[in-house]
Amino acid sequence: MTTRPLTVIKCGGNPAVDIAGVCADVARLVAQGHSILLVHGGSGEIARLAEKLDVPQRTLVAPDQVSTRYTDPATLEVVVLALAGSVKPGIVAELSRRGVAAVGLTGLDGGMLQARRKTAVRAVVDGRTTVVRDNLSGRLGEVRTELVQTLLAAGFVPVVSPPAIDESGRPVNVDADRAAAALAAALRADRLVLLTGAPGLLADPGDETSLLSAYEVPPSGAPGGAVGGGMALKLVAAREALAGGVACVQIADGRVPHPVGRALAGSGTTVAIRDRSHDEEGG
Repeated sequence: MTTRPLTVIKCGGNPAVDIAGVCADVARLVAQGHSILLVHGGSGEIARLAEKLDVPQRTLVAPDQVSTRYTDPATLEVVVLALAGSVKPGIVAELSRRGVAAVGLTGLDGGMLQARRKTAVRAVVDGRTTVVRDNLSGRLGEVRTELVQTLLAAGFVPVVSPPAIDESGRPVNVDADRAAAALAAALRADRLVLLTGAPGLLADPGDETSLLSAYEVPPSGAPGGAVGGGMALKLVAAREALAGGVACVQIADGRVPHPVGRALAGSGTTVAIRDRSHDEEGG
């Protein structure tokens, strides 16, 4: 395990996220002696490529309002092409231009991200809960850190994305936020920063001035309140990282100049797990 401060950064797939700014901040942190692991998604590129290849896209919304990408075989192929073939090389090249030695990986490499395929997924369709069975997504389980530990110890910045590998040795799609959380916990990272296309968690999703500087997520179940969509999934990921031992998790704006530096200085939303005793007192 590296003895330098380790920060896991997840770049949102939102096209508005300033990847060049993220890479510039990573270069500064590396120069200051930090270890960085960068996890990325790529929803914008996935959507662009899916449209180009005429692959229909569908979102599954669970009863707890957490939304995920429906992944049939054609969509899985698009996800892999977009992340490993376009987004990742762009990030690695940008880091290289800034003097950072980066290595691009997926969860398949070294069996890093182990998952169990979800044989059935509950989703709300037209107000009714249905079961979707032909979905090539997985639930993360074991994280094998040997490969990234070796790279971090040698001074490299691993750049990681889905897919993961399932129990049959086949690729499955997993959420990049939850992958970042799982890696942060397994590596005992000092901090997890989830960068997104918003200032952080908003009290009113339509009002960017309603930023919540802190938020306590319930210890289990739905993330709470009226939070839904991709932000709900970020809160689930934050909870998993905190439960796994990560000391600090922040959801911060990836669109602003110096997005990582600002997050480390306290901007965005700091997430904590609500004390169960509060729920008991309220009940």
